[in-house]
Amino acid sequence: MWELLKKGNKSSGIAALGNLGLTIIKGIAAAISGSGSMFATTIHSSADTLNQGMVYFGSILAQKEPTKRFPTGFGRVINLFVLLAVIVISIMAYETLHKGWEIIQHPEESSNFWLNVVVLSASVIVDGYVLAKVMKEVVEESRAENSEEGFIKTVIQNVKYSAPPTRLVFYEDIVATLGALVALIAVIVAYFTGNYIVDGIGTMIIGVLLIGIAIKIGYENTIGLIGVAAPERVKDRVAKIILDHPKVVDISQIRVLQEGRQYHVESYIELVKGLSLAEADDIKFKVSESLLEDPDIDDATIGIIESDDEKNYKPNQKNGEE
Repeated sequence: MWELLKKGNKSSGIAALGNLGLTIIKGIAAAISGSGSMFATTIHSSADTLNQGMVYFGSILAQKEPTKRFPTGFGRVINLFVLLAVIVISIMAYETLHKGWEIIQHPEESSNFWLNVVVLSASVIVDGYVLAKVMKEVVEESRAENSEEGFIKTVIQNVKYSAPPTRLVFYEDIVATLGALVALIAVIVAYFTGNYIVDGIGTMIIGVLLIGIAIKIGYENTIGLIGVAAPERVKDRVAKIILDHPKVVDISQIRVLQEGRQYHVESYIELVKGLSLAEADDIKFKVSESLLEDPDIDDATIGIIESDDEKNYKPNQKNGEE
């Protein structure tokens, strides 16, 4: 069981445990104080706990080996679990907006100011810590190097190359950290100004952030569930592995399909002239073996055609842009 759990996405597993603790603490604080902003951020943390827990177990199922019935494996299962998480986010967004609108219409003073401040401050710190861990994982999964602009710029540029669960946790933790910060500011402003409508406005802002993240994640995983071509940078990486073989002179056709975090490669390659059929066949198998050594490549189908003495494959000139 432990070996199976270790195969799950680390980011979503850590985030689920962290948000579970925050949900309990925030829930107690919201019940005691009656703060709308605290209620909204409690709802957000509970949604994050459920989402990231589902995605974690979905990432384990996605690791299952292909079967006769499902020969390409279960990589797209993770996209399905993320879409289920998007439904939960959307429901929580509605509840948060509804609560915020009620507070704006009927503002009431919340109690236990310092309890709210302490809990929300802790939430900002915990969510910020989880976000920092996820940002590091984004860099690792995308195999990126720090750009001259710095670490944050590198993460923003390469988050689209990370696994769907990691992207979900990244976006959700941005909203969670911002949401806790907004709630903290709303509680402080409402307390010192006596204008308790601010509490409702803060709650509404958190709801809008949840809607935005639901749309963003929902779109990305819908196209992933349908089946989408791998980013050009990944395609170039695959092509380099193929062309590294000394007997391969060109790539006539190549298609790299992304399913979850895994890639399926189909390609026709051109070899140097004068080889026997047996030699060409050996080269084809060696190229396939080289591709499968990459942990992100799930399977590779390679065909051989005669060289036409023309250069067909040209690497992407935009250096990683899709």
